[in-house]
Amino acid sequence: MRPIERTSANMAPPMIDRVRAMPGGIRLFLLYAFLILAGIGLSLRSVVDLAISTPVSFEGLVVMVLLAYTIFTTTLVLQRKQAARGLALGLASLTIPLVPLLLLSRLIVEGIFVATLGLLLFRGLLRPEIRAYLSEP
Repeated sequence: MRPIERTSANMAPPMIDRVRAMPGGIRLFLLYAFLILAGIGLSLRSVVDLAISTPVSFEGLVVMVLLAYTIFTTTLVLQRKQAARGLALGLASLTIPLVPLLLLSRLIVEGIFVATLGLLLFRGLLRPEIRAYLSEP
């Protein structure tokens, strides 16, 4: 049996080429989503410890809902679905209440960083090329 010759017709483009073709707003959103997933991963230990004593807790519920929402939205963005735009804007809106919370906690630098990230996310996700990029029904 002879091996199949790999040509551009039967080979999917490498993922790095797909990432390079993405608009900047989508790349920034994916970075933001992966930061959320990393934060959930780091906090999961305390959620599991809490679940041992209290099977259903508010903290555990919030973390699991955020985890599911982030994974679902990221999957839709990677699949270029139209519904991903609204869900991505919803995930980006989580930066809005975080800014005053950080500023009231006297974490000025962190507050400015999160505010800048939020503005860049909204600016990137509201651009016309994002609507064109997320065009799959």
